[in-house]
Amino acid sequence: MDNQRFEGPIPEMVDRAEVYVMAAMRKASLIEGMFRRDIPEYPRAALREAIANAVAHRDYSSYVRGSYIQIRMFADRLEIQSPGGLFGNVTVENLEEEHSTRNTRLMRMMEDWHIVENRGSGIKTMLQAMRTANLEPPRFNDRRSSFLVTFRNHTLMSPEAIAWLNQFANLPVNDRQRLTLVYLRQHEQITNSEYRRLNRVDAMVAGQELRGLVEAGLMEQQGVGRWTSYQLKVSPELPKEQEPQTDEDRIIAYVRSRDSITNAECRTLLSIEEHQAYYLLKKLCDSGRLKPIGIGKGRRYVLL
Repeated sequence: MDNQRFEGPIPEMVDRAEVYVMAAMRKASLIEGMFRRDIPEYPRAALREAIANAVAHRDYSSYVRGSYIQIRMFADRLEIQSPGGLFGNVTVENLEEEHSTRNTRLMRMMEDWHIVENRGSGIKTMLQAMRTANLEPPRFNDRRSSFLVTFRNHTLMSPEAIAWLNQFANLPVNDRQRLTLVYLRQHEQITNSEYRRLNRVDAMVAGQELRGLVEAGLMEQQGVGRWTSYQLKVSPELPKEQEPQTDEDRIIAYVRSRDSITNAECRTLLSIEEHQAYYLLKKLCDSGRLKPIGIGKGRRYVLL
C-alpha cells in the first residue's frame, strides 16, 4: 500500500526512516487524567536500534552491491532485513554475548554521532524495549546472504491466554515456564537460546526449566544437542468450559495468574473506568471470591 525510499547522510537517513515508520504504525490511546498518551504498535527504541544496527552491520561489499536495507510492515509483524548475514563468530544463539563488527570505522563514526550507543548494546536494548511493552522478543534469522529481525505486535499475556493457562494451575511450573507455554501457542517450537531471550536466564536455568515442562507433560523434546527444540504437547486451544464469559471471570483468571490485581490493573484489563472497576472488585469481595489487602492506592485484591 505504500513504498518509500530513504537516502542521504546516515544520521538523516536513519532519522527519516524511524519517523516515517512510527507515523505509519497503529497506535492505542491511554487516558491518564486530563491527558492522553499514545502507545505505538512497536516500541520506538526497538525500532531505532534495529534500523541503526542494520546500517552499521550490513555487508557493503561488491557481492551485495545494489541491495538495500528493507523495512516491511504487515498487519501482525514488522520486518527489517539487511544484506549480509552475521559476521565473525556471532550466531543467532550467541548474538547477545558475542560481538564482531564487520564495519569497524562506520561503527565508530555512528557511536560518535550517537546513532548507536555502546557497541554490542543494540540487541539488549531491543529485547528490553519489547519486554517492557509486554511484547514477545524479536526473532532473529541469519540467512547468510541477509539478516532478518522480526517484531510481532501481539501481547503474550492476554486475558484469553491467562484463562488457557489456568487449566495447568495444579502443575509445578513457574511464571517463566507459563510465559513459555503462551509463547508456544504462537510458535511451532522454542530452543534453549530463545527461552533465555524470552525469560532473561542463563543456559543452565533454561535447560532445567525446559526439562521441567517436558516432565510435566506440557512439552515434548525434538532432536538432541545443538539441534534440540521443544514443542507444545497440549492443545493450544482454550477449553470451551474454561473460556471466561463475564468481567468477573476475567478478573478471577487474572488474579489466578498474577496472584493479585489492583484497581488500575482491572481498568487496563477490561478497558473500563475507575468507578466501574471499583464496583466489580467490591462485588467479587462481597461474594467471597476476592479479599482486599492494603489501603488507598496500594490496595490489592487476592483470592479468598
